[in-house]
Amino acid sequence: MVNIGLCDRVLHVDKAKAQVRVEAGITVEKLTEELRQHGLTLQNFASIREQQLGGFTQVSAHGTGALIPPVDEQVVSMTLVTAGPLGTIELSRQQHAELFELAKVGLGALGVVSTLLLQCVPAHRLEEETRVYTRHELLGKHAELLRRNRHVRYMWMPYTEHVTVVTCNPVDEQHEAKTTPNVAPAASSNATEPLYRLLLERSADSVTLEQARRMTFAELRDRLLAIAPLEQAWVARINAAESEFWRRSQGKRIDVSDRVLGFDCGGQQWVLEVAFPTGKSLAEWNGNDMRFMQELLDAIEAAKLPAPGPIEQRWTATSSAAMSPASSAPGAHQDDQGVVTWVGIIMYLPPEDEKHRSAITAAFHEYGKLMMRIADKYGAAVHWAKLELPPTADEREQLRRKLAARYPTEAFGQARKLCDPEGLLGNELLDTLLPAADKPMVLVN
Repeated sequence: MVNIGLCDRVLHVDKAKAQVRVEAGITVEKLTEELRQHGLTLQNFASIREQQLGGFTQVSAHGTGALIPPVDEQVVSMTLVTAGPLGTIELSRQQHAELFELAKVGLGALGVVSTLLLQCVPAHRLEEETRVYTRHELLGKHAELLRRNRHVRYMWMPYTEHVTVVTCNPVDEQHEAKTTPNVAPAASSNATEPLYRLLLERSADSVTLEQARRMTFAELRDRLLAIAPLEQAWVARINAAESEFWRRSQGKRIDVSDRVLGFDCGGQQWVLEVAFPTGKSLAEWNGNDMRFMQELLDAIEAAKLPAPGPIEQRWTATSSAAMSPASSAPGAHQDDQGVVTWVGIIMYLPPEDEKHRSAITAAFHEYGKLMMRIADKYGAAVHWAKLELPPTADEREQLRRKLAARYPTEAFGQARKLCDPEGLLGNELLDTLLPAADKPMVLVN
């Protein structure tokens, strides 16, 4: 393992171009705080800010916003330290463009990213609004919500009719001066009551009312799920309590963009996320994102899976990076490439309960298979950071063929042979699914 955590400096800020050169070990959080001093920020954020920029970009992490691409699209240039004769090489659209478009989402297989030049945007504040709709109501409002809001995130709750919708939009100083800032939704005084009442029902001997009332939303959800994580009726009751939490938390708040776009994901968890196109543009939405969700929820409820909430759904624009799940490269559904939706399912893992952890892991794999049977019909690709190597040889070969149909895996294999001819950066997953080619890529400027 190569750890570049100490390579975490901001090397240069160009305020005129709104660009920053950083060492790839810097975390999103540290970079954001330093950019704040220069009146700049990143265009978008994933749910957490602990990632290092190297990994953040190499797996095509994303936030949400139908006109905003995944974070790899913010990479203007990169320094790649290869494990072969190339040595250290600078890549951009002007320097070795073909290799650059492969290396932007290179999965760590082409070399160690040492520095990145990133395109930033002016620092700004966002007004976040949280609303709860029924599934039927949301269907009628969905296209308008995507068109009218810069950032949109849905949280679907299996076994309930409710969907929590979080929208975020830039706010100017004049508007903010006229707006009374709301308390952040999660801090609402009575919002957690449905959750702590449910906890007291099953844990009356071990948790007092005062202790339960002091717990955060995420703590309460973790405690509730740990009681019986695979009991479908119990999980359904937790989902209902969480829906009520969000109903009581409806409202608005204003803060700087990075604080608004991040959120508490809870404790340890299994996550599987897929991405697929849902329209050529916001004006030509095809409805596949909503059809997929209805199919998925129907399948979960018919199978009586203990599926906790939320099932999170977000949107991005496409990416020029050849290996991005949101790629607009040849072969990636050419007739339908403007807006991409991302859908993630989840199961939480009690940190100190090995019996439950093993059972939850097995249940989650079945849950994932159910989702993938539906996702395959929509041409979905799995987020690289959530991809697991299947257990059987047949399943691995099937996945390898699926990836070859979706991505330029032959070109990626040739790039691996060029940048890492001895396979020093390989691992079982990469070497099985994206093997190096017999002949290297021919590098051209």
